[in-house]
Amino acid sequence: MFRENENSKVFCSTDSPFDSGHRKFYRIKKSTMKYLCYVLFIVPALWAGETYRVVIAESDLSKPAWKAVADELVSKHDGEILSFGSDPVEVLGDLKKAHPRYTCFVAPYETVTRTFVSKIHQLTRKIDEDPYTDTIWGVLTGFDAANALAIASTREPLTVRKVGSGTEFAMDMVEEGAWYDELVMGKMVMKKPGGDPKVSRVDQDTTRPLVDLLNIYKSDLFITSGHATERNWQIGYRYKNGYFISRSGTLIGRDMQGREHLVDSPNPKVYLPIGNCLMSHIKGADSMALAWMNSAGVRQMVGYTVETWFGYGGWGLLDYFLEQPGRYTMAEANHVNHLALLHKLATQPSRGLRYDRDVVVLYGDPAWEARMADRPKAWEQSLDYDDGLWIFSVSPGRGAETFEVINNNGAQRGGRPIVHLFPHRLIDIEIVDDNGLNPTITDDFILIPLPGEYSSEKEYKVTFTARSVMNL
Repeated sequence: MFRENENSKVFCSTDSPFDSGHRKFYRIKKSTMKYLCYVLFIVPALWAGETYRVVIAESDLSKPAWKAVADELVSKHDGEILSFGSDPVEVLGDLKKAHPRYTCFVAPYETVTRTFVSKIHQLTRKIDEDPYTDTIWGVLTGFDAANALAIASTREPLTVRKVGSGTEFAMDMVEEGAWYDELVMGKMVMKKPGGDPKVSRVDQDTTRPLVDLLNIYKSDLFITSGHATERNWQIGYRYKNGYFISRSGTLIGRDMQGREHLVDSPNPKVYLPIGNCLMSHIKGADSMALAWMNSAGVRQMVGYTVETWFGYGGWGLLDYFLEQPGRYTMAEANHVNHLALLHKLATQPSRGLRYDRDVVVLYGDPAWEARMADRPKAWEQSLDYDDGLWIFSVSPGRGAETFEVINNNGAQRGGRPIVHLFPHRLIDIEIVDDNGLNPTITDDFILIPLPGEYSSEKEYKVTFTARSVMNL
């Protein structure tokens, strides 16, 4: 059951409160310091074995190579396996009981269809009774089981310091990087550590330089936009340039003279084809997504399984991941962007938002941590607990420009709500004071529509009461 509280939306799940042992602990924590110790040390222990689920078809679990992938994830995250016969929806009951923070759907690429992705979107919104996605999820696949196992076996967290791109991004939010303009022929912008971005004139054909950003520069994050299909990426959007293509799990740059430059870039990285059509639609062994994962070292990628039209589900990854550096992992940023989409669809419905709702997918292990190097953000946000009250605060960092668009390259940029993921699930939520911010609070996050204008006289704070549930 969920209820709406006047102008502020509060969704309260009907999950039972924790058992008497937990209740006893809850009664003795009276100070903020005790609570912080509780969150930092006790909650992770209680989460063990409860927070991560691997979902895999019984037919795939019977294959030793794919069972090894599932087993690796279980070992890495102290998780459990849920198997199904013919349809992932069969595990819904088990997901409702566990309410995992992370869910990884393991499958050979042949079964990762557009329909499969859409079903998972719908399934993960049904774990509890609020209308939002209830678990941070991803699909772990690969060119073959060995590729999938390499992705699953990656344990070292990634701090994104070097960014390479075929489209513009906000250079002031990264430590270093380079982007080649898809709109203006011969334009490249580079930033070195500690320096300012510098604009350079380069040759029209940027195929080889982009390959070098992967092979030699060893980008931690790669970004692309523009025209694409399951088989290729057209580097130039408004002018003629080369292509990236895929051949049997290998990514290849093909320049304007027809010369091929193989991508061999094993360093673990993340990839955002945020503006590309079909880049995450897997259609046979020559699909681009498989090549990115197999020969370009991609451990997580987020992209469209359909032609891009509206853009909210893709370009928002820059708003949350790159432009709020260090706040979210890439999987969290994808999750938060989708929560923002669902919230906007509920409050300002449109055909574009409906189009984007079930078609973007994260490939990879959703609990693997890839995070931008921490840098000053437009605002800081925090969730504190003091004397029975939860306090969510936003501290503006750019004065009058705090809530303005940081970079407008792409579609549906800016205006994303402020979202904070709770450290564990909360129930019986009651808002004490929302300062006119009109928040939506569910069992696992708080969302505040981005204020239209900054005011130095306004307090950006929401105070509420809630009880804790330990099975997130």
